[in-house]
Amino acid sequence: MSRTVLLVDDDAPVREALGQTLELADVDVIAAGSFVAAKDRIVAGFDGVILSDMRMPGRDGFHLLHYAREQDPDLPVILLTGEGDIPMAVRAMEAGAFDFLEKPCAPSALLAVIERALKTRALVLENRRLLHIVESGDPAARLIFGTSDLSNVTRAKVRRAAMSEAEVLVTGPYGSGISKVSEVVHMCSPRAKEPFVKRAAEGLGAQDLTEALRITGRGSLFLDEVTKLPAQTQLTLIEALEGASKARLIAGSTRDLHTLVGEGRFHADLYYRLEVMTVRIPSLAERPEDIPTLFRRYVAQAAEQSGLNAPEVTPQVIAGLMARDWPGNARALMSAAMRFVMGVADDVAPDAGLGLAEQMAQVERSLLQAALRRAGGQATAAAEALKLPRKTFYDKLTRYGIRAEDFRS
Repeated sequence: MSRTVLLVDDDAPVREALGQTLELADVDVIAAGSFVAAKDRIVAGFDGVILSDMRMPGRDGFHLLHYAREQDPDLPVILLTGEGDIPMAVRAMEAGAFDFLEKPCAPSALLAVIERALKTRALVLENRRLLHIVESGDPAARLIFGTSDLSNVTRAKVRRAAMSEAEVLVTGPYGSGISKVSEVVHMCSPRAKEPFVKRAAEGLGAQDLTEALRITGRGSLFLDEVTKLPAQTQLTLIEALEGASKARLIAGSTRDLHTLVGEGRFHADLYYRLEVMTVRIPSLAERPEDIPTLFRRYVAQAAEQSGLNAPEVTPQVIAGLMARDWPGNARALMSAAMRFVMGVADDVAPDAGLGLAEQMAQVERSLLQAALRRAGGQATAAAEALKLPRKTFYDKLTRYGIRAEDFRS
């Protein structure tokens, strides 16, 4: 959830004081001294909320509220006044203000309203995103979860591979969901209405492969752990792909095919057909920022399947999840979600010896490292990806003893 507030106030000392109050609550502040200075930030896609003074020279808070509602009727605008004008407060609320606060207001009262507005905004944007997915009928968006840059790249690769009609190789670590992603490739392709047939490559004989291709017809045949396909069956597959078979091959592997080709353990011709279009699924360790989103989805799914109410996924639970390495990837996280729903999730709970601040620090540290890893150790790029000022980013690196150069290849 974004924690951004566009703060608009012409009084610099007041603006600075409000900004400090928000920043101490881990809210990102975009400060502006007038409506004109803030106008370009007020767009339908803005994922934060607006906190604006009521009385400002030129365009006042009412004008800002009217403009914001023209851009996005659901964008929360909180108005401040120092005059205690109740009729003005009523007028603001009737005009669509999210809330109205009298200056000076207690930090606790201000932060309570801000938190409520941020949660409301996040829910509105998530509902819009889900509605777009439903309307667009995009299987990659519906079925491949995660909001990280790496997840976005994976979805883009899936769509591109789906439309290419070439053979596809889907790779990833154990538990990353190779079979699922392979099926999404099929669902995104022009063959979506044709069969999607799954077979384990290990021990698959030539006759069994021929039968599988027959059943697949013009659909897609998925071979799981293709490196385990017997040598003779590999030859049969190559002949079929070069011959009359109309099926599309989607192969999955957790192993490096190139290495196996070099060792003479996988047929080079088959490898070169598969490497044309490759989709690599990143591990959870590479995209820890996806863990909260994935876990909440898996909890909802587990609750629906078991007929139980989904327990609350608290910040403490998320901190405990993100402090772990997850070598089992999405499969392990899914199992943890099921145990969590069933009430037997001792392994999901955070370290009992750590306080909330320490647990959240673990989360922050993992996000900083992931950003640096994706940026190849370039601190400026990592800071931009996390939407942090450079100084703030460097201060955090120093606090956690993280060196950007350690992430450069």
